[in-house]
Amino acid sequence: MTLERRFWRTVAAFGAMAVAAVLLAPLAGPTSISLRRAFDFSVPFADNPDAQIFFIARLPRTIAGALVGGLFAAAGVVFQGLLRNPLATPFTLGVSTGSALGAILAITFNWSIAVAGISAVPVAAFAGSLVAVGIVYALAQARHRGLSTTVLLLAGVTMNAFFSAIILFVQYFASFADTYRTLRWLMGDLDVSSYQPIVAALPAAVVALAVFAWLARPLNLLALGPDSAESRGLDVTRAQRAAFLSASLATGAAVSVGGPIGFIGIIVPHLVRLIVGPDHRLVLPAATLFGAAFLVACDLVARTILAPVELPVGIITAMIGGPFFLWLLIRKR
Repeated sequence: MTLERRFWRTVAAFGAMAVAAVLLAPLAGPTSISLRRAFDFSVPFADNPDAQIFFIARLPRTIAGALVGGLFAAAGVVFQGLLRNPLATPFTLGVSTGSALGAILAITFNWSIAVAGISAVPVAAFAGSLVAVGIVYALAQARHRGLSTTVLLLAGVTMNAFFSAIILFVQYFASFADTYRTLRWLMGDLDVSSYQPIVAALPAAVVALAVFAWLARPLNLLALGPDSAESRGLDVTRAQRAAFLSASLATGAAVSVGGPIGFIGIIVPHLVRLIVGPDHRLVLPAATLFGAAFLVACDLVARTILAPVELPVGIITAMIGGPFFLWLLIRKR
């Protein structure tokens, strides 16, 4: 079978899965609704509870889950290819922790600044991720021509520890109410009640996904090692920079919408590789679509398993991802 045919079959299969998840998830919940009544526009919106539940409570949450899941999964594929480490995740290089620090500062100090109608928390989270990216990138560039993946990894681990310490310091002086809000945000939550955070994250997401489409072949060559990739005509430095910056941009956009939802970036890439193989030209689109469906499904479980209580979706992904991560460690050993 040709690569082009495999590509379209892969996109069709995983795309159907993502579309089905997005269409069906808003219909499920502790309160049953009728899709016909929800789309009955002859009834005023204020007098139509089915439409309010569908369009305000569930549809934004489902779209947010698809966007965040797809970005985390694709970023995981790119970081694993860049670092040539199957255990790398979107949180390995400190981007998520920097984003978390920005959000926690906004929550603790009650920043009321809004940009284009977006509240301060997602704006501060995205800004924090950009600061983390800038610091890690500058450190990795300091002594090497181009990017050193070893220095990149060490700088990311160091910034993770440093930002985590600052987070604990800020939390120590925060009120109990702010500490509770911070803890809920750190668990990862898709409880969005408007489309504004999603729209705000779209430009960064589109740019990142466009770069990912170009990166598929370079990541295949990078898997052979920098010297082998360069001997085959790849500009290794350019590819490494594009991979790091685009994956970091995708991670920052995803965290600004849903918080630091863990394990998506390691579970989904490995499951997809088991199905379609190691070729990044297939893995990247498949992981993006499967990540969207996977997180929407996890969020559906989070809001129905203990209904009417809703769990943060990060708890569900951690309960799935923890055992999977341990299995992966044992398998790789």
